[in-house]
Amino acid sequence: MNVRGLRGATTVEHDLPEEILGATRELLEHIQRSNPEMHSEDIVSVLFTLTPDLVSAYPAMAARQLGWTQVPLMCAQEIPVIDALPRCIRVLIHWNTDTPQAQIYPVYLRQAVRLRPDLFANKS
Repeated sequence: MNVRGLRGATTVEHDLPEEILGATRELLEHIQRSNPEMHSEDIVSVLFTLTPDLVSAYPAMAARQLGWTQVPLMCAQEIPVIDALPRCIRVLIHWNTDTPQAQIYPVYLRQAVRLRPDLFANKS
């Protein structure tokens, strides 16, 4: 079995715990729907990052709220890049799977679609 990386990101309007946790749950739920073969017991680990303007909650708590109780989770702060997308939550999921990388679907929600315009160029 291979370890694959699965990416996603979303944004929030305000640095409030309920917004960070709600947006993170929404992101993880979309990732699960887009990749139905992914089950929490097959996840090796998850890295969440937040832009420096988000400090009120750990997004990993949202994964725990979804039942990812045995998955190793880590949160970190993004490097402060000039003109970076503000109030952004990113995730990198390390997943044990035989699914080819080309059949793994990243999810970018809200303003985070700007991070990967190549994924959305042909969608109307």
